[in-house]
Amino acid sequence: MSKILLWLLGVACILGNAGTSLALPISPGDRVKVTIPEGDEFSGIFEVNLSGELELPFTKGILAVGLEPEQLQKRVFQALVQQGFFQPSFLRVSLSVVQWAPVPVFVIGSAFQPGRLLINELSDVEQTQTPVQLSGQAPLNRMLTTALRRAGGITPTADVAAIQVKRGSKRQVIDMSGAFTGEPFNDIPLIAGDQVIVPDTGTVNPLIVRPSQITPTEVEINISNLTVPAAGNSVAGIGTQARNFPYGSRLSHAVVSANCAGGTMVTNARRRAILVRTERISGKTAVYERGVEDLLRASTDSTNNPYLMADDGVACYDSKMTNFQAVLGILTQFLNPAVLIYDRSIP
Repeated sequence: MSKILLWLLGVACILGNAGTSLALPISPGDRVKVTIPEGDEFSGIFEVNLSGELELPFTKGILAVGLEPEQLQKRVFQALVQQGFFQPSFLRVSLSVVQWAPVPVFVIGSAFQPGRLLINELSDVEQTQTPVQLSGQAPLNRMLTTALRRAGGITPTADVAAIQVKRGSKRQVIDMSGAFTGEPFNDIPLIAGDQVIVPDTGTVNPLIVRPSQITPTEVEINISNLTVPAAGNSVAGIGTQARNFPYGSRLSHAVVSANCAGGTMVTNARRRAILVRTERISGKTAVYERGVEDLLRASTDSTNNPYLMADDGVACYDSKMTNFQAVLGILTQFLNPAVLIYDRSIP
């Protein structure tokens, strides 16, 4: 019961005028069951058309989009009376939603994968079977949080307290900080054509860089550590597990996972780590170079120890001491044959 109450509290919001409730709005494609005991020819399961109208037999289209089922039920009653099919005292109308349709919505702004996306997609079974009426059915996969999650989640610089939902000429600002603090927030259901706008603050907010309803759960990156102390990724144990990190992990986590840290202090303490990141939207590539020891011991902020993002590339380079040892090894390989030849040439 507590979950139901929390969900109802979340969707109880107002978009536009103070008297307009959009807790469970009807969208094009939704299927409703209309029951009229006094008129079987008007009863049945009907789908709201692309124009947002409900078309009952013999009647003109009844505007349905944006209304709650109870409001649409009253509108059907009024339409049947006004069009002369029934007298008010002899008409009873029952209307309920039997299937919530997939809806296309638009997410723009500070999200990892903004654009047009489809939420509440029907399964193969749901697409072919006859809708079954479920009392109290709610569009839990047509919520604002679903849209943000399908858009890849919000970025670390998103203004989570000022996310906007635009429906036609109406706009509402929603504070979704509760997704990270546990406080109730307005997770409203969306309809076809809604636009979700995520403002950008330009500053990384560490409080929202972690798994949640509106952020990624994990990121997969590319790691390379091909020299000392590991001679290859297979030897270093860099497999699937080493490349996947919980969202909110930093460059230092990748360095440890790649076996770039540890070992002999003299040779390995001054190794370098490179983070290569390409922005998906702008296409710009940024390169961050950090000392491994500094990352492990001193860097605690997002500037010196950046958060990992999907498809980042992390590479490790050896210290000067290790490089010097490698050069000596190469010279030794060349000199040894010369010494042998010289020794053999002496009588």
